[in-house]
Amino acid sequence: MKSRETLIRLKKFQVDEKRRRVIQIEGMIAEFERMAVDLEREIATEQERAGIHDPSHFAYPTYAKAAIQRRENLKCSADELRGQLEEAKVILGDAFEELKKVELLDERDQARERAEANAREQADLDSIGLMRARLGGAMA
Repeated sequence: MKSRETLIRLKKFQVDEKRRRVIQIEGMIAEFERMAVDLEREIATEQERAGIHDPSHFAYPTYAKAAIQRRENLKCSADELRGQLEEAKVILGDAFEELKKVELLDERDQARERAEANAREQADLDSIGLMRARLGGAMA
C-alpha cells in the first residue's frame, strides 16, 4: 500500500510540475504581448515625432525600424510559445489522467479492503453469536 501512496504523490508532483510549466508559458506569452504593445506605442510616437510613417522612406527613424524588428521578433516568439503551450496543456492533461487512474485504483483497493475487513468482523460476530446460542441451548 505504501508503494501506491508513493506513486500517487509522484503523480501529483508531476501534475503540479506540468501545471507550473503551463502557467510559466502563459506568463511569457502575456509578457511578450505587453512588450509588443509598448513597442507599438513607441513606434507610433517616433513616427509622429519624425512626421514619417512609411518604413521604406529614406528618412524613416532608425529607432522606429529597430523597434519594429523587436516587435516582430516578440510576436514570432509569442507564436512559438503558443505552440509550446498547446503541447504543455496536452502533457498536463495526460499527467492528470494518469493521476486519476492511480487514485481510482487506490480507492477501489481501499473499498475492497474495507469490505474484507467488514466481512471478517461479521464472521467473528456470527461465530460469537453461534457460541452464545450453543451455550444458551446447553444451559436450558
